Amino acid sequence: MAADQFPSCVHWGWVAVFCLLAGALFYALLLIPDAPPPPVQGAGQEPFVWNRDAYWHELEAQFVHAKSADRAALAAPIGELQAAIERRLDALETPDLPVSAQVFDALEADFFRLAPMVAASPDHLPGFLHTFVRMRSLVKRRSEHWPVEARETRVRLYRLIYGGRAAIEEAMLQAPRDQLPALLAGEDEPSATPAAVVRGVTLHSGDILVSRGAVATSALIARGNDFPGNFSHVALVHVEAGTGEISVIDSHIECGVTIGPIENYLRQTKLRILVLRLRADLPALRADPQLPHRAAARASAEAMRRHIPYDFSMDFKDPTRQFCSEVASAAYRLEGVKLWMGMSHLSTPGVIAWLSALGVRHFETQEPSDLEYDPQLRVVAEWRDPETLFQDHADNAVIDVMLEAAEQGEPLSFNPYLLPLARVLKAYSVVKNWLGAVGPVPEGMSATTALRVHRLRKRHAAIKARLFEGVERFKTERGYTPPYWTLVSMARVAARNGFGAPSTR
Repeated sequence: MAADQFPSCVHWGWVAVFCLLAGALFYALLLIPDAPPPPVQGAGQEPFVWNRDAYWHELEAQFVHAKSADRAALAAPIGELQAAIERRLDALETPDLPVSAQVFDALEADFFRLAPMVAASPDHLPGFLHTFVRMRSLVKRRSEHWPVEARETRVRLYRLIYGGRAAIEEAMLQAPRDQLPALLAGEDEPSATPAAVVRGVTLHSGDILVSRGAVATSALIARGNDFPGNFSHVALVHVEAGTGEISVIDSHIECGVTIGPIENYLRQTKLRILVLRLRADLPALRADPQLPHRAAARASAEAMRRHIPYDFSMDFKDPTRQFCSEVASAAYRLEGVKLWMGMSHLSTPGVIAWLSALGVRHFETQEPSDLEYDPQLRVVAEWRDPETLFQDHADNAVIDVMLEAAEQGEPLSFNPYLLPLARVLKAYSVVKNWLGAVGPVPEGMSATTALRVHRLRKRHAAIKARLFEGVERFKTERGYTPPYWTLVSMARVAARNGFGAPSTR
């Protein structure tokens, strides 16, 4: 080496050392954790618990017994029980039935008794589905005269509507896939607003779409409240007068409030979609039948006028940021209609801890599933994809088991060594947001929260994969699809035993 080259090598050596030290310092600074979120209070309500595990397993035993019987022999008891249920529904035509009426208890019991027999004899499934639609309609009509905020009202609606939904879906999952209807028609509630037909359903401007996504966070939204449900997302329909062009206004974690054609909405993976419509006999709609259209047009115009970020705190009273439910409730509130007459509550310590770690600060809020029980709304139709109905149940079972761990004190953790990278990606995302684009870390979400979401999804996917291995063995050995309560038991084993799938013996 020439003498005049030595100082140059030393110089570049010191530059390299300095760069390494600066990089290490920068990495160390990015490792500094966020300040812990401020303590939050839950809604302070009593979560609903079925507490009927022995009864569910008894129903499964009845199904197994019925499955081994001659289908022709099942026709008579199915017909008798179906007729008894119809007589009870006839009694529900009485307008002033109190929420405590015994007929509701008898109806719930008969509905659960009928489900195992229909599951074993799927030819009777169409009649069972029709009975559920009638029951839901009549129960909701009677609830128009009940105290909406009373717990007794909420429990009654949940037990009959959610319980009835659970019963028919257990029967549906035992039927051949080609016998499952993708569309279950509800009530054709009249509306004077502009309309167009989509997939066999007439959608009116102002209709509300309640759906279920196919990711772990969707399952968490659906299940993580005092009355666990099946829905995770809300959208508002706008139909352009004259052209019939359908737009959907909704809010997404990734980009906030958007408006787009119905085709884009339907292309997104959805495990189910429920169509809801305001009752035509509401005083506000009698005075102005175009009120729903005006609410949808207002939401559409506002989404085009300004960028509305996603509201991770779930504060439905602040319209400057909006989560999905808030898109519909804010639009209708400005027209004098209050949706979610019965508010949603999140009260258990585990749910509060996990959701607060994801940025939620308001635990009396508007959950998508609860909109189905609102007596102001009629259920017009529900789309279910026969191929994804079981995935919905499996996602729920896994998240239910994960939330059990949360209630036992397991935190929603993340890999701290990935925090520097996540923060770099967050900075990159902020620049993209300034330019009107979407980055890898959603606007309003911290790098730490993004890592928690990543861990949640990864853990959910791992348990679900092991669960599905067990499900396939179960179906081979038992000859039927495991019902929900068995799925939950299998998911518990899958969550504990990372080395393999649960035993079905």
